[in-house]
Amino acid sequence: MSFNIQAGTSSARYHHYVTHSWRQVLPHTQRVENLDSIAELVATYDMVGLQEVDSGSLRSGFINQSRYLATHAGMPFWCHQSNRKVGKVAYAGNGFLSRFEPDAVEEHRLPGFIPGRGTLLVRFGNGFDGLDVAVVHLALGKRARTQQLKFLSRELDSSRHLVVMGDFNTQVDSPQVQELREVLALQAPTRGLATYPSWQPQRAIDHILVSRTLRAGVAEVFDVTYSDHCPVAVEIELPEEVELQEATRPVIDVVPGRDPA
Repeated sequence: MSFNIQAGTSSARYHHYVTHSWRQVLPHTQRVENLDSIAELVATYDMVGLQEVDSGSLRSGFINQSRYLATHAGMPFWCHQSNRKVGKVAYAGNGFLSRFEPDAVEEHRLPGFIPGRGTLLVRFGNGFDGLDVAVVHLALGKRARTQQLKFLSRELDSSRHLVVMGDFNTQVDSPQVQELREVLALQAPTRGLATYPSWQPQRAIDHILVSRTLRAGVAEVFDVTYSDHCPVAVEIELPEEVELQEATRPVIDVVPGRDPA
């Protein structure tokens, strides 16, 4: 599953961006209630990629939301990448929850004119038979987004079994994403599933892309307004050589990857 959670702030109308804007900088009880609803939703999944998740600032009540969701969803493993800090008010990034324990986690800063975008690369197993999962949140602007997708094409080209999920801020059939899919041999099982805005989904901008070496099954989008995005999920059947181990520790060190040139 992939879900842009808008730092735990629910949205049900466009005007909430204005009338609820204070919730982006101040804590409130509804945020925790909303996180509990998100935790209940994701609890049935094996792996969950999160975007716009707060790592512990004023607006979240200094709660690391990745850790909170993992705990309340019964997920034994979690990790977090902090990308954009606004003083003590907001500290947003990507998160990952899993029932399986990865062998390594890398964080990569993505290129762009405005810093604060990144990808969290989670590696299960080693070498040719491993599974790599990348959680991404791409830029709003086309030029920066194109740079970021080219960077991902280079960084992920050694992955045989690969899942790339997140908020792409563009359609899966856009030229930039098509190039990524061609270079990395990715299929798009969530194509056409509109996720934004959550109260009346019209744009399919949240995607889960999977290698052609993996068998993609049922894909679905969830009609909930826990965020301004709807979550999207897909069933994936792994080949026999990919062996996953149940998680025995809640978090491992996240190592920095190569910076964009």
